[in-house]
Amino acid sequence: MSTFLPTSVKEMKALGWDYVDVVLFSGDAYVDHPSFGAAVLGRVLQNAGYRVAIVPQPNWQDDLRDFRKFGAPRLFFGVSAGAMDSMVNHYTAARRLRSDDAFTPGARHGARPDYPTIVYSGILRDLFPDTPIVAGGIEASMRRLSHYDYWQDRLRPSLLMDCRASLISYGMGERTLLEIARRLTDGEKIEQMTELAQTVWRVASLPEGLVQSPKGEIVIAENDIILHPYDLCLRDKKAQAENFKHIEQQSNAIHGKTLWQRHGSKWVRVNPMLPPMTTEEIDASFDLPYTRLPHPRYNRKRIPAYEMIRHSVNAHRGCFGGCAFCTISAHQGKFISSRSPESILKEVEAVTRMPDFKGYISDVGGPSANMYRMGGRDKSICEKCLRPSCLHPAVCPNLNTDHRPLLDLYNKVDAIPGVKKSFIGSGVRYDLSMHHTGIPEVDEANRRYNRELITDHVSGRLKVAPEHTSDEVLDIMRKPSFGLYHEFSRVFDRTNREAGLRQQLIPYFISSHPGCRETDMAELAVETKDMNLHLEQVQDFTPTPMTLSTEIYYTGYHPYTLRPVFTATDPEAKKAQRKYFFWYDPKVKPDITRSLTRLHRPDLLKRLYPGGAGFQRKKK
Repeated sequence: MSTFLPTSVKEMKALGWDYVDVVLFSGDAYVDHPSFGAAVLGRVLQNAGYRVAIVPQPNWQDDLRDFRKFGAPRLFFGVSAGAMDSMVNHYTAARRLRSDDAFTPGARHGARPDYPTIVYSGILRDLFPDTPIVAGGIEASMRRLSHYDYWQDRLRPSLLMDCRASLISYGMGERTLLEIARRLTDGEKIEQMTELAQTVWRVASLPEGLVQSPKGEIVIAENDIILHPYDLCLRDKKAQAENFKHIEQQSNAIHGKTLWQRHGSKWVRVNPMLPPMTTEEIDASFDLPYTRLPHPRYNRKRIPAYEMIRHSVNAHRGCFGGCAFCTISAHQGKFISSRSPESILKEVEAVTRMPDFKGYISDVGGPSANMYRMGGRDKSICEKCLRPSCLHPAVCPNLNTDHRPLLDLYNKVDAIPGVKKSFIGSGVRYDLSMHHTGIPEVDEANRRYNRELITDHVSGRLKVAPEHTSDEVLDIMRKPSFGLYHEFSRVFDRTNREAGLRQQLIPYFISSHPGCRETDMAELAVETKDMNLHLEQVQDFTPTPMTLSTEIYYTGYHPYTLRPVFTATDPEAKKAQRKYFFWYDPKVKPDITRSLTRLHRPDLLKRLYPGGAGFQRKKK
């Protein structure tokens, strides 16, 4: 039990402690693994000499004993909704309550409230009015400024205005929490830290020298940007759209500006992100003595999110793909922080010693599987760059896309005794591996990466995400043309034939994304039918806070052009798009037939159902 951070007073006393420095409250179960935020932050603080306790999934509906049990910590409370935004975790794209929770023992639903950051911090503030409270995690990070909440269908203010935390630590929190702990230990008051990087604060007024425009326009100073106020964004959706461009650009800048947004009589201050972690810094986080197991308190109940990653290894953080519907870069940053091969191999060796390990590493990956050790060749260009994507609208000419370090890593992993095979379970960016640089050795390495990926690291099925077939929709998504998927599919099929393999390429598609009309979905159905695909990996677009796609969905404008963009927002319109995924289902055919007749597209109707009353059955 002592190998875990304490979750009860009994466990705390078993360690010989009579107090703790920090108590972390999490909406997730406590899994002592480097993929779970509370475990990472707890271990980092512990390694620095602080006494840390974790309260996973506290009961907020009883006498609040979970919130009282450790008393007031010496330094601060940390609160997080967990690894997912609570509303994404709780509700489907149709706003229906989910029946399970992947981050809870037994997948039981209801172990956390909606908006745990607000609920947890409110309870703690009532019980311990003088103790600093630091909010973090995905929910706080993605809601740090005014944002659209799809489940309430309204624009909400910064989460800091709705919750009673002292501040928000956004993004990856190791360095920020260590700095807060150090400064509190040195006697500094939490109210004195308002310039701390990668934090969000409530302040009474703008600093001297910054003056808000009386008309509410965005004002950009040398190191500051004053966004449109929340009250104006409530009245004018175009103001919210215009804000987002600056928020996203500064999230992706190495040297970002401070963002200010007025909420009524108060201001929210968002300090710039820290520079990307160095290899030494990220190694230090991953090399801590995790047990890699769920806490014994769960009596071996299955935690689905843990089962997915228990035999996997994360090689890097960050993503420069910049997909319009993704929050990774806004949280982890655009620039890649890669672990050293030594650190990764050390973790793989730890996996091989797990009692249930059968010889198969389920994933050697990251937010995008094949961005390990990649970045700009000329760092001075990156330091000035505000592009949200290094891959769209075209691959940046400064980007190093050499896959040789990754191939070398795969080979070293596979050479470890006890490893029969390593698979790549993370999403592969084929636009990255298919990119032609004109540098012969790099282009050959990238071709070799595709071959070795397909022959040596696929567990029968390789999942990729073309997302759509319409170039117009894909451009809004910041994804490559579907023609590149065709090219990769040919490489996949040829490689399988040459290797004598019978593997499947499984594409992932989204319906109702901004810019997508019903005819786009009908054309998607026809094109995938012609490829003999019966789609499995499909999803109706779900707007999540702080993404480009969500801003377009809510405001109706593209933040970078302020031009109107069509979006299906009505439930019936969304349902009308989704049905085309299942054109082969006889129950859906009459509805599709009526719709294509209404849309005056007999050409698509004939291609989908050339036999008229008949239909093509799904192959077994």
